[in-house]
Amino acid sequence: MNTIETHYKNACDRYSEINVDVKKALDILKLTPVSLHCWQGDDVGGFETNSSGLSDGGIKATGNFKGKARNIEELKQDLEMVFSLIPGAQRLNLHAIYGDFKGEFVERDSICSEHFNTWIDWAKKQDIGIDFNSTFFSHPKASSGFTLASKDKGIRNFWIEHGKRCREISNYIGNELNNRCIHNIWIPDGSKDITVSRLEHRELLRDSLDKILSVSYPPENTRDSVESKLFGIGSESYVVGSHEFYMGYAIKNNIMLCIDIGHYHPTESCADKVSALFLYNDELLFHITRGIRWDSDHVVILNDPVVELMQEIVWADKLSKSNIGLDFFDASINRIGAYVIGTRATQKAILLALLTPLKKLKTLEENGQNFEKLALLEEMKNMPFNAVWDYYCYKNNVPIGVDYIAEIQKYEKEVLNKRN
Repeated sequence: MNTIETHYKNACDRYSEINVDVKKALDILKLTPVSLHCWQGDDVGGFETNSSGLSDGGIKATGNFKGKARNIEELKQDLEMVFSLIPGAQRLNLHAIYGDFKGEFVERDSICSEHFNTWIDWAKKQDIGIDFNSTFFSHPKASSGFTLASKDKGIRNFWIEHGKRCREISNYIGNELNNRCIHNIWIPDGSKDITVSRLEHRELLRDSLDKILSVSYPPENTRDSVESKLFGIGSESYVVGSHEFYMGYAIKNNIMLCIDIGHYHPTESCADKVSALFLYNDELLFHITRGIRWDSDHVVILNDPVVELMQEIVWADKLSKSNIGLDFFDASINRIGAYVIGTRATQKAILLALLTPLKKLKTLEENGQNFEKLALLEEMKNMPFNAVWDYYCYKNNVPIGVDYIAEIQKYEKEVLNKRN
């Protein structure tokens, strides 16, 4: 028995003293996929032939670290590197601008399933599922700050058609992979300063969404979600698709609500939303990111908001009804490293939640033993979690501890540096 296995056995003994089944926790973790966001690999640029990078839509990637993926093959190569460094089940989250357009100009309201066949073939080889997003930004028809909520009928119709086609593509992907594809809708619509026509824009958004979602698809192939935001660059004063708007729309229309933990006030708890929303939503999508001041998309780390969110999901027994994806983009550091840090941090947070003596804590709470409950929660912070995580990496044949740093440095030297 090597050192890792010895430490793991000792950790199991420690956890068993408080009635935590470590093996069961690892079995659940292994079956809990994290959807890896393609846009960290190329700074949300995509592969449209007419694209000049990010513009028009309240998002911005900062930095210019060497080795950005310049085409689909390079992005796939980078993703495969990331997959080799993270344990457990994985998925890929694609935006519509990442289609394989084969050097041709394809307008957003004309994209179709064939533009994603090469991604589907690759996903089959990787044995992963794919999720999908409509792309309502970085386009001339988003320059006014409004897309689905625009007062210009022509603009609205363009983006409605885009949304419809993205749903068709999502259904196609799910059917081809025999693995459900989640289609997520986020729009940048809003205003920098005081807006008088708030209600009118929201009425237009509601009507546009109704049109996009008018066709039903098999639930085993795809399901839709809608994502809110508090504010963005150029929409500091008013966002049409607010939390309240989408929460009401999702409940009324029985579609999924996406909770991005970087899209709320810094002191607002997304963890507290979990139990409230699951009373009225049978399933939720979570985008894991890290908000700092006005920016919502920093690399995920194992911080309190992520830990608390995963605790609440697990404590509410809703992990099987929670779809977990990443949503950050940092071009100031090694992009592969950002991927790995963020994914591992998310998985660690899930594992920490699974290693909670939940039955014991609930009993203490029901008995009014609140001192004992708080004391146990505090002592949980000293449990040998790291030994369990190291063993999980070991059993999944991925680097343990800081060993992945050297692997990424080697990849940077041999692959990323040569792209310049």
